[in-house]
Amino acid sequence: MKGVPGPTGHVVVVGAGLSGLACALHLLGAGRRVTVVERDTGPGGRAGRLRLGRFEIDTGPTVLTMPHLADEAFAAVGDSLYRRVELTALHPAYRACFADGSSLDVHTDGEAMEAEVRRFAGPAQAAGYRELRQWLERLYRAQMRRFIDTNFDSPGRLLHPDLARLAALGGFGRLDGRIRRFLSDERLRRVFSFQSLYAGVAPARALAAYAVIAYMDTVAGVWFPKGGMHALPRAMADAAADAGAELRWAAEVSALERSAGRVRAVRLASGERIACDAVVLTCELPVAYELLGRRPRRPVRPRHSPSAVVLHAGTDRTWPQLAHHTLSFGAAWERTFDELTRTGELMSDPSLLITRPTAHDPSLAPPGRHLHYVLAPCPNTTTGPPATAWRDLGPRYRDSLVRELERRGLEGFGDSIEQELLVTPLDWTARGHAAGSPFSLSHTFAQTGPFRPRNLVRGTENAVLAGCGTTPGVGVPTVLISGKLAAARITGLPGLRPGRARTSPSLLVRAGADDPS
Repeated sequence: MKGVPGPTGHVVVVGAGLSGLACALHLLGAGRRVTVVERDTGPGGRAGRLRLGRFEIDTGPTVLTMPHLADEAFAAVGDSLYRRVELTALHPAYRACFADGSSLDVHTDGEAMEAEVRRFAGPAQAAGYRELRQWLERLYRAQMRRFIDTNFDSPGRLLHPDLARLAALGGFGRLDGRIRRFLSDERLRRVFSFQSLYAGVAPARALAAYAVIAYMDTVAGVWFPKGGMHALPRAMADAAADAGAELRWAAEVSALERSAGRVRAVRLASGERIACDAVVLTCELPVAYELLGRRPRRPVRPRHSPSAVVLHAGTDRTWPQLAHHTLSFGAAWERTFDELTRTGELMSDPSLLITRPTAHDPSLAPPGRHLHYVLAPCPNTTTGPPATAWRDLGPRYRDSLVRELERRGLEGFGDSIEQELLVTPLDWTARGHAAGSPFSLSHTFAQTGPFRPRNLVRGTENAVLAGCGTTPGVGVPTVLISGKLAAARITGLPGLRPGRARTSPSLLVRAGADDPS
């Protein structure tokens, strides 16, 4: 593995999102002095926090899977995620509601899910689910260590016996076709393939290897941190500070001072200069490349994932059919992906993710009130309407979403709203997200693994990248890994330091009760 040559005693990490904080913890555990600079007034990045009246809303991801990857970062400094954050295992992980009026609770426990599939679609589909689950487990084992949790120096790193294992599992076929081998019920296939949307590729075109995301969602488990998702970066920042990191808030980087192929200092917009031996950039790739004064040449133009419209609604009521996470599928499916990724139209029959964090933490809202996040995928600003169009389009689309939610059974949703915030591609663009998408580069074959933008930058020997735009990619688990991989480029260490003790999660994690709905 290639690394950063020369002195690396003091590292400046630009950005206090999940990847930057994970990187900082791994660097601290390896004995580096770390300064984290963040343009916002606190940690989180995409996983931020905003007060809306008396409601506390998460501004980014709402689904936490693979929490042990976060715990690795805490463990690097002798700390524990499970000591810092109270996690609840969600049962069900999701509730899937379909246009025909049927619904399915998605359990991550194998026996519970098999029984639910049997109830929902009969014994043949239950047997197919059992085989699918075994395939997902094998697929995860074949990919994780060699193709996800690893630094690629060249495509040659793919040439390993695990590549043959992945091929034998059908990982290079198409996702939809592979899922179809196990499940003939079209509704069930959606539950195990909708995740590819966030990778920016339709199931009919996505590699079957991307089913590893479905493994994380439907097998490994879904968790909720008390205090909301922002509790995770807040705890990581606290752990980093306790381990000796200097955290600088409201500190926007304006330039990197370079000489002889190395970054010598980070300059802030305030005029302050912070000398460093190495720098980790977790900002958006275009911003990082601009700071470095160099954009890598790529044979094809980058493709970005679809974007999303998010309606954050503080309401005076909730609805019993909603779980913590509810997938509300429209009747359309293949057409939906065409609209999002090809024709650039808004979903004519939307599939939505509705999250109700107050199901497990009522303190996020005033007494007797509830929070609902409604996420509607939409085309990015390259494929669909430009960012400026959302000034007029956003309010109209908000109203159509409210009407659709009410049509699907959330009666009185519009009248129930006391506080709301609508986030559109215009807002993502204002935050610096390329193509107006918070999901960064799509996971096409040409933008996956060793073909994704590398975390080392040619021409600057002590700069490393982290975040969803570089390896391994988009999603909470992968950006946590990204931070660890960036730290490894500097320290030469693969991950946890030998001899670090883990705190057992079984003693500290509250195994959540059944969903209160």
